[in-house]
Amino acid sequence: MSAAARRRVAGVVPSAGRSTRMGSPKALLPLEGSTFLRHVVRVLVAAGCRPVVAVVAEGDREMTAEARAAGARVLVNPDPGEGPITSLRLAIDALRDSVDGILWLPVDHPAVREETVRAVLEGAGREGAELALPTFRGQRGHPAYFGATLFDELTDSDLIGGARTVVHRHLDAATLVEVSDAGVTTDVDTPAEYEALVSRRGGQSDASRQNERRGGGP
Repeated sequence: MSAAARRRVAGVVPSAGRSTRMGSPKALLPLEGSTFLRHVVRVLVAAGCRPVVAVVAEGDREMTAEARAAGARVLVNPDPGEGPITSLRLAIDALRDSVDGILWLPVDHPAVREETVRAVLEGAGREGAELALPTFRGQRGHPAYFGATLFDELTDSDLIGGARTVVHRHLDAATLVEVSDAGVTTDVDTPAEYEALVSRRGGQSDASRQNERRGGGP
């Protein structure tokens, strides 16, 4: 039995941001015949997270439909303006009585592999960790595992700096899982980063195709 099965771990995908630097919703960007959101939900489900929850902005029907089509449970964030911590708190409030921890995987990390998610879950379960993080070549990344013992800190209204503050408070005792997956540190926030990701995976983005059809340069 996997660590995810022994510990009731929910996967949480924050998808309520405005994607200002990208210029269009990151969660809906095409990737290998799918979308960022579907990729992230799929790896969490395949790794054993139950349930998998996508947090979307209020009134965003397209994102809601995409999350449900991906197989995720949907939570609505009425005010995501304060950043990802608002989505994390919504998820914790909805899940705290039914899970032992959550695995937080932002939608702008679509290259994370299923085996990486499993490794983080196994590391957290093996060590009985309250915090577990993957590392690639010594650099910490996502997904982040938060045990239930950290829920009160994460939902504290006086918390400054969001989840990052809680991570640094507990970093000395955290389980760090070294992986060979560059996706844990591949944060796709801009069109250039998106183009680079698609190129590395042997594809071509919609933006590039449209540019070529117009006769534009690279």
